[in-house]
Amino acid sequence: MKGVPSAFGLPMDVNCEASVNDAIAQLLEAAGRLDVVVNCAGFGIGGSIEDTPLELAKEQFETNLFGTIRVCQAALPVLRDQGAGRLINISSIAGRIAVPFQGLYTATKYAIEGLTEALRMEVKCFGVHVVLIEPGDFSTGFTDSRQRISHPRTDAYREATERAMAAAESDERRGHKPEEIARLLLRVLRKGKPKLRYTVGPMSQRLAAAFKPFLPAGYIEREVMKHYNVL
Repeated sequence: MKGVPSAFGLPMDVNCEASVNDAIAQLLEAAGRLDVVVNCAGFGIGGSIEDTPLELAKEQFETNLFGTIRVCQAALPVLRDQGAGRLINISSIAGRIAVPFQGLYTATKYAIEGLTEALRMEVKCFGVHVVLIEPGDFSTGFTDSRQRISHPRTDAYREATERAMAAAESDERRGHKPEEIARLLLRVLRKGKPKLRYTVGPMSQRLAAAFKPFLPAGYIEREVMKHYNVL
């Protein structure tokens, strides 16, 4: 469209409904339409569930889950009226396989999985394709920005937390480059009928997610606990 820059940025705070609505309104004014929405805002918490302050747990859900819902609710009227569009929610392999001492983060990703499955069925008749992308471990700023529980209620989990977080951070820092996710996203956008779910990242993690439904729960639990050094 004449006069529209090829790329430009707009601020959006997914925790604020007014900010989300304003950003989408500015985008529509500049570009005239909305074709793709990618929900990827989120942060992590490191620590036991027992030690996590309830207010911090609420903040985790506010951003990771309710932020996603706010953006969906603001964008869907536009996509429905157009009769076309893509809405892509960035989940995680942690939304398929729980990670010890990242239980609240895991919970938000499990919630996004269910939310996206339901939403996909609700809006399919309007020509809107809803997709999940589930990354494994990637080397990004997410690791350094993770919030660690600084004042645990008990020392009972201290050593296990340190071992689990050391393993997780090592996996992340040695993880794939985020450009791999961008390439997958581009492939998904080019598909006429995208699938519900796409995994991306280390093959071992992708295989674990794929085979989890077919393996005994006890086996999965033992292998995850061994990986994070908490068995």
